Amino acid sequence: MPIHTPSLAVFLATSGHSGVDRIMGNLLPALVDQELSVDLLTLEGHGPHLPDPPPGLRIVPLGRAHVSTSLPALAGYLRRHQPLVLLTDKDRVNRTAILARALAGVKTRVYVRVGTTVSVNLADRKPLERWRQRLSIRHLYPRADGVLVPSHGCAEDLRQISAGRITRLQVVPSPIIRDDLASRAADPTALPLDMDGDDPWVVAIGELSRRKDYATLLRAFALVLTQRPARLVILGEGRERPALEALARELGITERVSLPGFVANPYACLSRAQVFAHAARWEGMPVALIEALALGIPVVSTDCPSGPREVLDGGRLGRLVDVGDAQAMAAGICHYLDHPADPRTLKSAVTRYRVADSARAYREAIGL
Repeated sequence: MPIHTPSLAVFLATSGHSGVDRIMGNLLPALVDQELSVDLLTLEGHGPHLPDPPPGLRIVPLGRAHVSTSLPALAGYLRRHQPLVLLTDKDRVNRTAILARALAGVKTRVYVRVGTTVSVNLADRKPLERWRQRLSIRHLYPRADGVLVPSHGCAEDLRQISAGRITRLQVVPSPIIRDDLASRAADPTALPLDMDGDDPWVVAIGELSRRKDYATLLRAFALVLTQRPARLVILGEGRERPALEALARELGITERVSLPGFVANPYACLSRAQVFAHAARWEGMPVALIEALALGIPVVSTDCPSGPREVLDGGRLGRLVDVGDAQAMAAGICHYLDHPADPRTLKSAVTRYRVADSARAYREAIGL
């Protein structure tokens, strides 16, 4: 007999400040609020970090530091506790979960989440990693009870990569808009810099990575500055910081650009923006873009796979530009600086991403 049987076990290994951290940090407490018992299985040195987990959410360290060595510990947990459902995210964790259930010999249902457009993501990987992930998608993912994705573009991408072998594929809206979004946005103590003054602000949020392509945004912003004064702040941290700082110096825009790093509450800054800029080369579902719309902030985004086109309704709710097109992005930013969008229209378009609504959609998808 299992010694403790939660409704749901969630196994994650994140950076601690990624989009997955934010999504799961919203989803897990919401599921507990909806009266599910949840175990969060963690690895040493990995997120998500929930400093104040609600009653009903149990943190279970697996005693391992790497996904690659966690298979025996995860299988042991499944044998002892036999949760009704195991939910995971990201490929290495996903394939480990599928193998662990087989090793444990239990009836736990396994649902794996894929939060990005895999084909574009793989283009940046080494050949061995591309081969390994394609192999797991084609031969392991079909063994899961379901594959959950945040957008229809992600779903179609997985269908193609799996050669049609993944049949239990569900699009589930991500839990993004929290009930306290407005109050957090109104908190002036959360501002990482002084945003007073007459110049309009362009805000971007996300990890300083090649995927986010902030180099294109910096080039676009340099073009904006040839037409009007403005300020740009990019909230996030990552390995591309030195290259981005060097590019800002090369473009002569250092005095107009701020890179304050990761900010726990970016919404105070975001709510003071005249434009939110999203330059990513690929996505699954752009979290910060949806948060910007929820605050009524106009959006200029690349038409990258996948998510922005779906969220922006083909361009009706924001300007879509080609990936890497600095001139088009600059034109979009200038357009919204001159012609602000109706915030009521933007806010009403993203209600399906409210945390409680998304949690109910997740429960329906995983049968809880």
